[in-house]
Amino acid sequence: MRKLQLIIALVTLISVQTFAQTFTLQSNEIGGQSTKKQEFNGFGCSGENISPQLSWKNPPAGTKSFAITVFDPNAPTGSGFWHWVVFDVPANMNELVSNAGNITKNLAPKGAIQSRTDFGGAKGFGGPCPPVGHGLHQYIFTVHALKTDKLGLDADANPALVGYYLWQNTIEKASIIMYYSR
Repeated sequence: MRKLQLIIALVTLISVQTFAQTFTLQSNEIGGQSTKKQEFNGFGCSGENISPQLSWKNPPAGTKSFAITVFDPNAPTGSGFWHWVVFDVPANMNELVSNAGNITKNLAPKGAIQSRTDFGGAKGFGGPCPPVGHGLHQYIFTVHALKTDKLGLDADANPALVGYYLWQNTIEKASIIMYYSR
């Protein structure tokens, strides 16, 4: 009986240690629901449009850069809606500070590219702004660990093209989901 207890304790310890070391995305500013701080300012929304602080840990071996995306699969477009696309984030970085998505503030890591979104080709962060009465929308914040240091794209790349390159180069990814409705 004692031997069985020891085996169970050992398996539990290994499981906890393995889980604790997975590639993880977290934020000090967002939880399960968006607030006016993140909400877009335009299209009938009156938020502050501030991208949240994001940090990640335990990237997989072979990571040469990161990309961060924010996607709303519930947008009534037939193909979802891209709110933020950032790539070529150097591998030695593990955080985007609050408001890094405001391209006029120069808060993103040096060398990172913030390309076009679905807000009419705008670059940088565009916060949640779902149609009134459309229900809860998911905003999926994802960090991609990439096997290349540069995607070879520029700030005029559209989200579909960046997504294609991410699909080819992602080793692992981690996400946080935030919800919002109006």
